Amino acid sequence: MNGSLHSSDNMVDIKLRRGPAGLGFNIVGGVDQQYVVNDSGIYVSKIKEDGAAALDGRLQEGDKILAINGVTLEDRTHKAAVELFRTAGEDVELRVLKKLSRHMNGPTGPQAEHRPSMSHLGILTALAGAAAIFAYFYMQHSRKHF
Repeated sequence: MNGSLHSSDNMVDIKLRRGPAGLGFNIVGGVDQQYVVNDSGIYVSKIKEDGAAALDGRLQEGDKILAINGVTLEDRTHKAAVELFRTAGEDVELRVLKKLSRHMNGPTGPQAEHRPSMSHLGILTALAGAAAIFAYFYMQHSRKHF
């Protein structure tokens, strides 16, 4: 798969039964939007609370999904992979490569999701608000009363 070596210790087959909210996880990646540098594979980006994957407990954020119901996900676009998941039926078998240390293009794991972050626009908005408050108090203080 994309030129990397896989140990069978890191590869698992996971059977999930689709619940009311689907399989209970989100995916990223594909040949059109690589998530891992130099790897066009499909990866688990989020496990949804109380979903089928969370209740099973074996699938984790950052795991690479190699196949679904025996159909390989190698060299597929993100949209094509999503369509395979949508049409997979109620009982779904995943072949998964468990997460290893990799250089990711985006965050993975619980600590990455809970790390506070602000966009540049958010920072500029906060600075503009602070400047407006400062200007208001400065004007109030420097105003001469008659």
